[in-house]
Amino acid sequence: MLLHIHPVDPQPRQIKTIVECLLNGGIIIYPTDTIYGLGCDIFQHKAIERIARIKQVDPLKANFSFVCHDLSDLSIYTKSIDTPLYRVLKTYLPGPYTFILPSSKEVPKMLKSKKNTVGIRVPDNKIARMIVQELGRPILSTTLPGEMVEAYTDPEIIEDNFYKLVDIVVNGGIGGVTPSTVVDYTGAVPILVRQGLGEWYDAE
Repeated sequence: MLLHIHPVDPQPRQIKTIVECLLNGGIIIYPTDTIYGLGCDIFQHKAIERIARIKQVDPLKANFSFVCHDLSDLSIYTKSIDTPLYRVLKTYLPGPYTFILPSSKEVPKMLKSKKNTVGIRVPDNKIARMIVQELGRPILSTTLPGEMVEAYTDPEIIEDNFYKLVDIVVNGGIGGVTPSTVVDYTGAVPILVRQGLGEWYDAE
């Protein structure tokens, strides 16, 4: 199903439809502040397995991230964050960044990597953040499979390609082609893992 949502003033009824889908184990394709993402509820194991099959990856080895509404989720899904790191996160988020942080015990077992880390996103996109806010917890998110990044900017083309694999394609307008910048903050010094849309200057 292709669901049109206004990018600036998302319709609450449409957001509720998406959240009901997620709570029932559905998977969605939705807009972010970078490229369109593939997502599900972090506690729906069968939905996570479906996404892993679409991506043809092992959930424990995949580069999944948690899309959060704001920084308040960090205290639940990551280990204690010191003040300097919190300042960094507050500087860059919401924005086109993924921060890899030590995961807490609240991260579902099937998503716990051997390194016990979790990627955290707070996209600067109203639709994505309203979905997460209404859901009441993060959504698991990953990029669409394959290399057709340019084709994945148009939600109608995305729907044509993926309608048999997902439950809802959220049309929030044309998406970008550049993924988020990924920074690993699990060690003594931050490591730039991937240079994406967001410019990175170590804020410490």
